[in-house]
Amino acid sequence: MQSQAHSEPLRYTRVLSIAGSDSGGGAGIQADLKTFAALGCYGMTAITAITAQNTLGVTGIHAIPPEMLKAQLCAVFDDIGVDAVKIGMLHAPETVRTVAWALRQYGVKQVVLDPVMVATSGDRLITPDTVQVLIDELFPLATLVTPNLDEAALLLSRPINAAHELEAAARDLLAMGAPAVLLKGGHLPGAEVADLLVTGSGSMQRFASARIESRNTHGTGCTLSSAVAAYLALGEPLERAVAKARQYILQAIEGGADVYTGAGHGPLNHGFAPVAQFKRPRV
Repeated sequence: MQSQAHSEPLRYTRVLSIAGSDSGGGAGIQADLKTFAALGCYGMTAITAITAQNTLGVTGIHAIPPEMLKAQLCAVFDDIGVDAVKIGMLHAPETVRTVAWALRQYGVKQVVLDPVMVATSGDRLITPDTVQVLIDELFPLATLVTPNLDEAALLLSRPINAAHELEAAARDLLAMGAPAVLLKGGHLPGAEVADLLVTGSGSMQRFASARIESRNTHGTGCTLSSAVAAYLALGEPLERAVAKARQYILQAIEGGADVYTGAGHGPLNHGFAPVAQFKRPRV
């Protein structure tokens, strides 16, 4: 007779990353998969672009044709299914529209949109005409939008230069159609890093922590958004998912601060304390 532990089919907690590939392994799809695995989730990918990239910067971008992106999305959704989606680099308008079609077609409920527009090195990763399409098509479909200050400045067409400007900027992003915004303040100077979570229901939560001195900050935005998606997939409510994701990324930064990988901005230590892959009943 089978034991209770094996009496019903099981499955992993499934998280899909729709993003660009980083050949240097520190950001994009590669960082997302490392994060999902470290947090006990089964990671899947739909690659939007291939970049030639290392710790010094981006030297080339090759967009994946929309029909191939659609084929990747359908392959994953039709067979494996997802519990949450993280969206990263979307280089062109038709790429955005293809992703929006898939989210509507498959009724995805948990979506973390990281509007990747500028790499840590300063390289632009999105065409100018894509920004408005991203706002129109994906903001309404997202659970959470996670811009840093450079990305928020592009979205709002104005700079954000001080901590007291974060709330107004976050609320203006909500007015563009995002149901919740995590505005990341790490680019502001000072010994403290503060992020602001604002939701359409009116709640606001400030997350603050001491700045960790490290040259290895490549892929921090990708990692944080992936961690939020993973915790949402694992069943955490939004505010707790953000809090746990911030704790994870702080430890990943600290765990890799003394390591030299390349000559520029190195990666985080995603695997500082990996957990076992989480299994749940298959329904």
